[in-house]
Amino acid sequence: MQAAVDTRDTATARPVRRKIAAYVALTKPRVIELLLVVTAPTMILAADGLPGFWLVIATLIGGAMSAGSAGAFNCYIDRDIDRVMKRTKNRPLVTGELSDREALVFAYALGVASIAWLWVFTNWLAAVLSLAAILLYVVFYSLILKRRTAQNIVWGGVAGCMPVLIGWAAVTGSLDWAPVILFLIIFLWTPPHYWPLSLKYKDDYAAAKVPMLAVVRGRAQVGLQVVLYAWATVACSLLLIPIADMGLLYTAVAIVSGGWFIYETHRLYGLAIRHEKVSPMRVFHGSIVYLSLLFLAVGIDPLLPF
Repeated sequence: MQAAVDTRDTATARPVRRKIAAYVALTKPRVIELLLVVTAPTMILAADGLPGFWLVIATLIGGAMSAGSAGAFNCYIDRDIDRVMKRTKNRPLVTGELSDREALVFAYALGVASIAWLWVFTNWLAAVLSLAAILLYVVFYSLILKRRTAQNIVWGGVAGCMPVLIGWAAVTGSLDWAPVILFLIIFLWTPPHYWPLSLKYKDDYAAAKVPMLAVVRGRAQVGLQVVLYAWATVACSLLLIPIADMGLLYTAVAIVSGGWFIYETHRLYGLAIRHEKVSPMRVFHGSIVYLSLLFLAVGIDPLLPF
């Protein structure tokens, strides 16, 4: 009898776990993880030391909910093309784990909760910036740009830059030139980060009729654009040194990791123009490492005595 009860309990728990996992997948947790990586160091820089522990936790929770809401809205809007692309075939609205209505209600609820949370536990400016980030990603990128222009990821990437503004505002209640530079770093970094991914999944985007740069231009042109944006990203990262009075650690990391990032993009371009086999995911993953190292230095540098 007990074994039968345990079996029924297990059978009941499995659908619940699958449903929870589906809601988590809807938020695009890998994107959230990357956004949080840049938020905490920005808060340390804004405080010129360690900000309050609860303030950091509250900001990260609010930021995660905001990014999760934007991701859920994006999954709802893109559910038709997600069914066409192999890369997105396991998303919850494609597999049927969640209904369209469940996804939409969840996206709205999480978005409202994120704004209310940041308003109550940080300040009104951080909450307003959170709302702006959601609207930029959902309306400006997902609804307007993504299916209309090859520059979609350039201007649509503005939403991904907002966490540094939110983090700075949560600490200071205002904005300054330093968070603007951090914003521009992520803005310029987004194309050389995402375009190599679109190069790998070119056929997917073509089948879904999404005009990513890799679909409408050749590999050489994609490689050239990646190189140019990588140089611009590194140059912008060096502007933070005089503006935020960064020390030796940040300066060294910005130069060394930036040089490595530029080298990898030139390597991709060189292979493309020679019509050799390219490894776009090497640049994609390398760009994540570069940004993580850079913002790790942003967070550690203000804590050092030199």
